[in-house]
Amino acid sequence: MPCLLTILIIAFPRVAIVLLYLFTNFFTHAYTSIIVPLLGFIFLPLTLIAYTYFLNTHTPMNITSFVILFIAVILDLGLIGGAARRRG
Repeated sequence: MPCLLTILIIAFPRVAIVLLYLFTNFFTHAYTSIIVPLLGFIFLPLTLIAYTYFLNTHTPMNITSFVILFIAVILDLGLIGGAARRRG
């Protein structure tokens, strides 16, 4: 079940952010304003989910955390750039 949930979050990160915002307090513990989650929703949704997870679990930022965040950024940039390649 957790693997299926992870695949769905990677496939539809913006839907996951909306569901997390509406039904949990996942973002209220990490951010005091709505600006950062809104910008993350628009530009880097997977990175927002990963960084918020690290903030909520109080894990120290070690090399594993940075690798996961780097992979999230790369995936986000790939999701943005993939549409330009298909158009032309």
